[in-house]
Amino acid sequence: MIRLLASAVALTALLSGSAFAQDTPRGGEGAKVTLVYDRELPNVPGKSIRSVLVEYAPGGFSGSHTHAASAFIYATVLEGAIRSQVNDGPVTVYKAGESFSELPGDRHAVSENASKTEPAKLLAVFVVDTAERELTFPLKK
Repeated sequence: MIRLLASAVALTALLSGSAFAQDTPRGGEGAKVTLVYDRELPNVPGKSIRSVLVEYAPGGFSGSHTHAASAFIYATVLEGAIRSQVNDGPVTVYKAGESFSELPGDRHAVSENASKTEPAKLLAVFVVDTAERELTFPLKK
């Protein structure tokens, strides 16, 4: 019962944008990135789950980037619509409730709010080596 209550409180905080976390410095123009969860996996030594909430202002974006070498990422759009391109794949628009994933070593060429008038939110869940503290790295042009 306590775990269920704690999960409900965490989800409510996340969806309301008031999660208990610090901002991380890897957003782009009009992007706010907040670490909202960080936990070592007790049954997978050396691995952790880290989650970030990415909030895009209307027209906001993140620059081209890659992630920690060990990172597998599962992302879900919580609000609005996100335009995304991974590697040389197609540019795709994901709407609220839709998800996508990234594999270790993938390049995220496009990550932006698909709207110039409405905000968008994305929850990205990383399974990553615990020793890797930085999650995102800008790509050199």
